[in-house]
Amino acid sequence: MRLSQFHLATVKEVPAEAELVSHKLMLRAGMIRKLAAGLYTWSPLGLRVLRKVETVVREEMDRAGAIEMLMPTIQPRELWEETGRWEKFGGQLLKIADRKAQEFCYAPTAEEVITDFARQELKSYKQLPVNFYQIQTKFRDEIRPRFGVMRAREFLMKDAYSFHLGQESLAQTYQAMYDAYGRIFTRLGLKFRAVQADTGAIGGNASHEFQVIAESGEDAIAFSDGSDYAANVEKAEALAPTVARPAPSIPLVRVDTPRQKTIDDVSAFLKVSPQQCVKTLLLKGREGLVALCLRGDHEINEVKAGKLAELPGESVLASEEEILAAVGARPGSLGPVGLPDHIPVIVDRSAAVLADFVCGGNLDGTHYTGANWERDARVTRIEDIRQVVAGDPSPDGRGTLQLARGIEVGHVFQLGAKYAEALNATVLDDQGKAQVMLMGCYGIGVSRIVAAAIEQRHDDAGIRWPEAMAPWRVAVCMINPKGLPEVTAAAEALYAQLAERGIEVVFDDRGLRPGSMFADMELIGIPHRVVVSERGVAAGTLEYRARDEADSRQLGIDELFALLA
Repeated sequence: MRLSQFHLATVKEVPAEAELVSHKLMLRAGMIRKLAAGLYTWSPLGLRVLRKVETVVREEMDRAGAIEMLMPTIQPRELWEETGRWEKFGGQLLKIADRKAQEFCYAPTAEEVITDFARQELKSYKQLPVNFYQIQTKFRDEIRPRFGVMRAREFLMKDAYSFHLGQESLAQTYQAMYDAYGRIFTRLGLKFRAVQADTGAIGGNASHEFQVIAESGEDAIAFSDGSDYAANVEKAEALAPTVARPAPSIPLVRVDTPRQKTIDDVSAFLKVSPQQCVKTLLLKGREGLVALCLRGDHEINEVKAGKLAELPGESVLASEEEILAAVGARPGSLGPVGLPDHIPVIVDRSAAVLADFVCGGNLDGTHYTGANWERDARVTRIEDIRQVVAGDPSPDGRGTLQLARGIEVGHVFQLGAKYAEALNATVLDDQGKAQVMLMGCYGIGVSRIVAAAIEQRHDDAGIRWPEAMAPWRVAVCMINPKGLPEVTAAAEALYAQLAERGIEVVFDDRGLRPGSMFADMELIGIPHRVVVSERGVAAGTLEYRARDEADSRQLGIDELFALLA
């Protein structure tokens, strides 16, 4: 490709709304242009990168035995009502009506459509297992789309769905997809972790996220420094301390804390560490309020808490009015001592081994010192309800946990029978009886991978693409201010020879000054740059520089071909 015949539109300034490095660099490199909130046009340059990712994804899905198909992006309301998700999916579901006033939605996912397809096409256990996939545009009406294509409303996704007669078959395909995802992200040159994850709104029995490691990531992940254990912090278990709870040694005393409402304020005022304090949260339960008690230096894990039997599947704090009516004190002075008997008291494992601790006095402006479980405060039961922290023992018993930020680019689920039951998707087994199929679901954010790669691989000059994702592998830059024919001929010859060897090459023949030309190549992240100049032609050498290297070097043409082989 000759840049004089290509649309390359780099810019120096970007909108103030661009916060993430990937958003800024994709705009500066001219890869995307905003059409409306969360909607982007992919330029020819951006599309080249997007197609590179798509190709790797397709090759590995095919290699794993999945079968490509394509489903409509517009889906009828009736299907979503069969699964109960027309209302449950929430505001992200973009609902539309046609000229006949029939209601549809723009696909945010395709469980309903693929299951409808399966119930019509699959009749016998002999057709199973089967794994269908597509690479298709999706739309989710984000409340606040931001970060460019990282959290856009319209995005390109690979979604796959497998169908099985039994759990063993589902587990085998799940592992095949897990392995395929590892190959995809390895081929794309990304540093990533596969982490255990909560199944969330999709549902199912087992789930792993694939996280690209990046400081700007929205997700926190925990991983062991002594094994391959890794999990989203929402899923990571905080093991119970191995020490036994000491016996009470001091009496319970109520003290005045007139302006101290936070753990930090209280611990400083009473000269105790936050680890020796207990904080109490009152949440809305199925049958009234529920008290959750944690160590002062720990934070509630809302996903873990939402799964408690007493809660309605989510963690919602009670209002100040509800708390006052039930306890007689405001948040900031709450504690487990003397709570009404009808309020369950669920204590985190780490808080449960504390003795002689500080807690709220359930009277505004007071706290207790010397509080102890069972002697002073009842315990309904002990649960793991906190976020893990760095230094916690790994749940697999090997090493300690470290924390990192990650960008979710893939997710695999064992859905089980959730959607097949709702849509009555059955096949006849070997006895001729109808059996509900089990399903797996496997998604990859194709367009999000592009942004995630930039978050992981960039510097002050621009993008540093892994070779598998770069729009071109090599850039030939011609410096010929005098218009010497021998320089032009040498550059043309090199360009042709690289193309003949099957190397993706772009020829910068725009006639720009060297500084501008090199800045563009660094900005758009071409892995290898070769400069043809009057001095090099005279010396029989080429000036070579890798995007990840600070210095250039002089190479002969055979040396260059050997390096790029």
